[in-house]
Amino acid sequence: MTDDLNALRRRLAEFAAARRWQPYHTPKNLAAALSVEASELLEIFQWLTPEESSRVMADPDTAHRVEDEVADVLAYLLQFCEVLGVDPLAALAAKIDRNERRFPPV
Repeated sequence: MTDDLNALRRRLAEFAAARRWQPYHTPKNLAAALSVEASELLEIFQWLTPEESSRVMADPDTAHRVEDEVADVLAYLLQFCEVLGVDPLAALAAKIDRNERRFPPV
């Protein structure tokens, strides 16, 4: 997965560079864009019951919208990590380690 993640990060960087978007890809702007895209993902589920939300992927149109928003969230998160030099997989592993210590099994 790391190779796939690095390939996606490179593609995103090349895409932005080809359009000269780097000056706009500041941590603040990318964090804001990430928040907006996460909100767009949430909007799909806004008025659904828990049961309805569990079935969103059964409808092809809704599934497509979910996948697009997930892609947008991931793209902005990866670009944000790139700009700040954060390894997202290492950050997640460290967070899981801390949570395992904070919240022992019952």
